[in-house]
Amino acid sequence: MKKESIEKLLKDVRDGSIAIDEAMRLLKSLPFEDLGFAKIDTHRDLRRGFPEVIFCLGKSIEQIVKIVEKVSHHDDVIMASRATKEVYEAIREIKPDAEYFETARIVLIGKKKEIKTKNIIAVISAGTSDIPVAEEAAVTAEILGQPVERIYDIGVAGVHRLLSNRDRIFKANVLIVVAGMEGALASVIGGLVDKPLIAVPTSVGYGASFDGLAALLSMLNSCVPGVVTVNIDNGFGAGYFASLINQMGK
Repeated sequence: MKKESIEKLLKDVRDGSIAIDEAMRLLKSLPFEDLGFAKIDTHRDLRRGFPEVIFCLGKSIEQIVKIVEKVSHHDDVIMASRATKEVYEAIREIKPDAEYFETARIVLIGKKKEIKTKNIIAVISAGTSDIPVAEEAAVTAEILGQPVERIYDIGVAGVHRLLSNRDRIFKANVLIVVAGMEGALASVIGGLVDKPLIAVPTSVGYGASFDGLAALLSMLNSCVPGVVTVNIDNGFGAGYFASLINQMGK
């Protein structure tokens, strides 16, 4: 529940437009609401500046819909990650304004946060196969109100593609580099820029890539300072963290 919502609730009680018992019921949902199968963090927007995000993998469609219904009582913006088209269709039954970013596998209910900075987050992918994870990062950052520049398919297998985009890369305030295979692109770009870089290993690659483990270890062992690494395929985590950095010192 947002600070503004709490203030409005108190005003409604004073005005007599809402009963004290009903106000107490709503306040009991802070800081979380127990649905039995899930405990919704209704306090997160106050603490972190953005509501809890629904991670759809491992949840049934019925559970996701129920969570959306409950979260919508507290927050104006709802984001669901790793959502399938079937999940989106079910959500749209109760929230017709829901928007689906198919490549990113994200459902958005409500509006993206207002952009309040000119600082750019560059989301860079090594290959086309890495784009779904890159899009998860890019869309997450955009929902959080950040300007995003997409620079895709410039991996080290054709390093001239990277060099031809260096002006766009140098303009970024924060960089997210998404790569599978051996994950070398993060180190290459990290050695060229003076801005924070978030490396995202993906599960793209042949057998010895071990579903992204090879890229993860390469990125964790990068000798380039200023590079941090999130978990395999964690575009959401990278987009969220980049947004926290980018909004500092607006």
